[in-house]
Amino acid sequence: MPEWRLTRLRGEFCVAWDEEHDGRTVRRRYRLGTTDKAEAARLAPARYTALTRPAGTTVAELWTGYVKDKEGRAVLETMTHTWKALEARFGSMDGETITIADCRAHTAERRGAGKSDGTIHTELGHLRTVLKWAEAHRLIDRAPAIERPSKPEPKRDYLTRQQVTKLIAAAHAPHIALAIRLMIGTGARVTAALELTWDRVDFERRLIHLRNPFDKARRKGRATVPMNDGLERSLLEARDAALSAYVIEWAGGPVRSIKKGIKAAGKAAGIPEVSPHIFRHSAAVWQAEAGVSMKEIADFLGHTDSRITDRVYARWTPDRLRTAAAALELDEPEAAQVR
Repeated sequence: MPEWRLTRLRGEFCVAWDEEHDGRTVRRRYRLGTTDKAEAARLAPARYTALTRPAGTTVAELWTGYVKDKEGRAVLETMTHTWKALEARFGSMDGETITIADCRAHTAERRGAGKSDGTIHTELGHLRTVLKWAEAHRLIDRAPAIERPSKPEPKRDYLTRQQVTKLIAAAHAPHIALAIRLMIGTGARVTAALELTWDRVDFERRLIHLRNPFDKARRKGRATVPMNDGLERSLLEARDAALSAYVIEWAGGPVRSIKKGIKAAGKAAGIPEVSPHIFRHSAAVWQAEAGVSMKEIADFLGHTDSRITDRVYARWTPDRLRTAAAALELDEPEAAQVR
């Protein structure tokens, strides 16, 4: 939620905060009934909570309340899109009245529209999150069960070094080639790569800080990683020609998307199904194949739980299960030579 603050109105303390409405900032201010600052500070949090809690219990009202409460979190960007898919069916429904049948109807409708089970899983997962939040804040008595399609297995496709080299050579624009080198060299998500600025590239210590310390949003997988020799050379060359604060730039400004550029390079290189996320996945696979520990890979990718890393990437570890296989060796003499 927006941070509240104490203000004065004719000597009396008020709790005040800003809200966004139709693209403009509106200030809200309410009297606290005291001229004592310490007492005002004691009263303000509860007063603020009461004034900003959702007015009703429809899913639309609860969703709005959740978004206000979690302001600044990166997930809200995705929730803007998932709400468009959920609003027509669920928006006017009371949060407690949603049934399994409603969830299945949503799943059937979205499948009919050509949406993947992964997309539907995310949509209904966000609905479940909002209802659980509403229950925790006592806005509804009970969050109903939300049935979702099973979450698809993580994609196993990855690129070889030869394929990545081909893609870089096939990239028609320098910023696309540099983006590929940056994502494969750091395991960065595409958004992190596009938002990287030169002040977070430490050539002296050969470190790249993927997380922006001034960004208040909680973003996944943004670690501080060392740069290898090849990436350092590419970055030094790019810095000498830089026209902006952004590492990945075009015409002197930041780049919003490289999907088309990556697709074009993939088509030219004979890898038409390539996407920006595959570079992060490929970087982790290469590390696993080289015998890097799951803990180190997790730290490199910015995973908070190495069990996630192990579940997805352990299969590429070269010596995986060798000890387990050796434990099943039979204790018997070697077979006689066949004459």
